[in-house]
Amino acid sequence: MCTGACSKFIAIPLYVMAAVSIICNIMLFFPGFDTTYAAEDREGEQRLTQEVKYMAGLIGGGILVLIPAIHIHLTSANGCCCHVESDSTVCASTQMFLSIGFAALGVVGAVYSLSVAALGLANGPTCLWSNEFNTSPEWGTPFNSSGGSYLTDKEQWSWCLIPENVVEFNVGLFSTLLVAACVELALCLIQMVNGLFGCICGTCGKELCFHQLQHLDNKTIK
Repeated sequence: MCTGACSKFIAIPLYVMAAVSIICNIMLFFPGFDTTYAAEDREGEQRLTQEVKYMAGLIGGGILVLIPAIHIHLTSANGCCCHVESDSTVCASTQMFLSIGFAALGVVGAVYSLSVAALGLANGPTCLWSNEFNTSPEWGTPFNSSGGSYLTDKEQWSWCLIPENVVEFNVGLFSTLLVAACVELALCLIQMVNGLFGCICGTCGKELCFHQLQHLDNKTIK
């Protein structure tokens, strides 16, 4: 498979992962699928999990990955040669070189999304909580100092009273965000290597490029 075709197979899953990241981040703003908490948090009340406000899924795993995905897709869509009258090898190599830079941007976005998602899982959600040591319910982050141990102790999840099932909600979405970021990171790193090969060797074999040029020449003559 030539490096240009490889870019296409990298771009498509990047679109999917970016969409998943954006959707997860937006959903995290509405714990329990309720808009009340977002509205109260906007008024100064601590109602949303802090890591949600970093918008890592929207900015990092979303926009910063979507930009290189579009460029990588366009690079693969252009095929082996840019124009009949241009040096196809130089043109293709330039495109692949640029794709390395865009892929590096995707790596930054994926790492940011991964870091915030991991932090969100470790610290747990913001909720109205109480337990045997804190009998008076209050808003806060009860698992902040647990080091993520609450994830394996589901009995502690009942500490959060409001929003309902907020621990399951946060764990599910942050876990999905974490997995999406890992996939994005792997794909962007692969594209950086693929782009390097594309710079050195071109986007595909010389014979295929020759046939493409010949076909374009025939169309021009007609």
